[in-house]
Amino acid sequence: MAYGYWNKILRVDLTAGTVATEHVADDVWRMCVGGAGFGAKVLLDELDADTDPLGPDNRLVFALGPYQVGTMPGNAKWTACAKSPLTGTYADSAAGADWGMALKDAGYDAIIVQGAAKTPLYLRIDDAKVDLLDASHLWGLDAYEAADRLSDGAGGKPLAVVDIGPAGERLVRMACLVADNHSFAGRCGLGAVMGSKRLKAIAVRGSQAVPVADPVAVRRLTLETQRAISQFARSNGLREHGTPNLCITAESVGDMPIKYWSGDVWPEGAAKLGAPNYTEQLAAKPLPCVHCPVGCHRSITTTDLDGKPLQGPGPEYETLGMLGSGLLIDDLRVVAAANDICNRLGVDTISVGACIGLAMECIERDMLTRDQVGFDLNWGDGAAVLALTRQIGLREGFGAIFADGSVAGARQIDPAAVELVAHVKGLDLPAHDARACWSLGINYATSTRGACHMRGVTEDVEMGGFFVPELGIVPDWSEYFNPEHKTELTVKLQDFCAWLNSLVICAFMVDGGDLSMTKLTEVFNAITGWGWSIEDVVQAGARITTLQRLVNVRDGHGRHSDTLPLKMRIPAKVGFRAGKAPTPIEPYLDEYYAMRGWDGQGRPTAQSLAAVGLATLADRI
Repeated sequence: MAYGYWNKILRVDLTAGTVATEHVADDVWRMCVGGAGFGAKVLLDELDADTDPLGPDNRLVFALGPYQVGTMPGNAKWTACAKSPLTGTYADSAAGADWGMALKDAGYDAIIVQGAAKTPLYLRIDDAKVDLLDASHLWGLDAYEAADRLSDGAGGKPLAVVDIGPAGERLVRMACLVADNHSFAGRCGLGAVMGSKRLKAIAVRGSQAVPVADPVAVRRLTLETQRAISQFARSNGLREHGTPNLCITAESVGDMPIKYWSGDVWPEGAAKLGAPNYTEQLAAKPLPCVHCPVGCHRSITTTDLDGKPLQGPGPEYETLGMLGSGLLIDDLRVVAAANDICNRLGVDTISVGACIGLAMECIERDMLTRDQVGFDLNWGDGAAVLALTRQIGLREGFGAIFADGSVAGARQIDPAAVELVAHVKGLDLPAHDARACWSLGINYATSTRGACHMRGVTEDVEMGGFFVPELGIVPDWSEYFNPEHKTELTVKLQDFCAWLNSLVICAFMVDGGDLSMTKLTEVFNAITGWGWSIEDVVQAGARITTLQRLVNVRDGHGRHSDTLPLKMRIPAKVGFRAGKAPTPIEPYLDEYYAMRGWDGQGRPTAQSLAAVGLATLADRI
């Protein structure tokens, strides 16, 4: 057994109704580390280009890495991977709470789910005891209700639960996975994949501790990093205010979405949505995942528009952007209520906000009428936002046209509306503007899961809040509106984040908690005993990115889909980014592919595979 790993996964075949334990060799972990890397390997090995994302042959992989040991800060994170029903290719999405550590403590590194049950089931894992059980009494319940019924420990330790809501059951292609009523694997529609398999939930409890190479060093590093990250997160406001602390800054540099990307500035709205107003108005407090010294999630107490109490996980920055400023909504009660609807139905707040913004713009452009929608749908209309949010999550009414994603919805509204959709490869842009931080344009266009800021975090470098000196990423190295170093920054941080998502560790430990790459590598070596250098880590990140890209290429993606939406090519008229927009993406793509050693169409070559230790996969290109 490799240190930090059990070398053991669960294979769940829902068609056959079987669960089996499989051994994973040490060299697999050395190749892909775990998490998103392991998920990419499974999707590459076990699927083909014709696999239907919502068919029984798709795989839904829940994967951990070596970092899920003890009380290491940020080790609550876990990764889910599948072929996305939105993009038709590689997808990973991550969440935290308690579930990931519970799975590791039960003695497993991953779960691979395949097939489809005839009737709803849930998986219960209690250390070595694993059962597939009837879930007909849970089907139709919202994600919170179902988890509450399953988490009862019956006199013992409560079970951790990841489940889906009605959106996943109804195959809404932006449905998410809900962990412990607390954290959400929101992107890429993995909740719909779970729903297509008629798997309502996975409930887990464990009592084991995975062995590590150097227990003394692990204990020392745990204390050191917990203390240092806590101090840094308190000093920068992340502990006190969470991600809403970003709103005012992001808007001031043109990074926050305004009016579904067609607006330029809205400082008064950002001030109402962001901290400190958010913290005060919603009585927000930190809601940390297990072992987390940051506590970026918010627990809120407020009322909805009808005066009814609303308590639970509050909206994050992305939600404030997509369901707030992106719709010209500045009432925190509306955004909090819409967030709660999404959480309970189990649907991605980013994509829901994008769909509503698109619909509002189509109304404004006379591509859509009130009669088609069934109610007034104007910018800033909170009641309409809540109504349409619910319809999308339930695949009902007018909202049902968006159940297959924003691009599919646009086609139904008007073929000309497709050009208005802000997406890459079918995945809606998150709440960061590539016209403010030009490296984001390269990152969005080339990200292996579609438009994503968290698989590169390049915008935080341009905004001056995050640096990795071990990679040469230092202050003033990559500046606003300067094309120099943008491609290099993207390549380096995509690979770095691929490694983080394979360890698996929450990115806020490094970007927000100031955990250095050097210290993180020291932790990694204390756990595994592998003695990796920074260069080894860099190569591992590039190897994992390449695995994911091989899945993209197999599924038909390449240069033609490494692109940016029209909205990201239109300069602002006023504000920080007035007159600025990224140069055409084509020259950046040439540079990006060359840096990776890929051909002109973005396909890895035999030489580039050999350079990252994947020479045996040359037959996949």
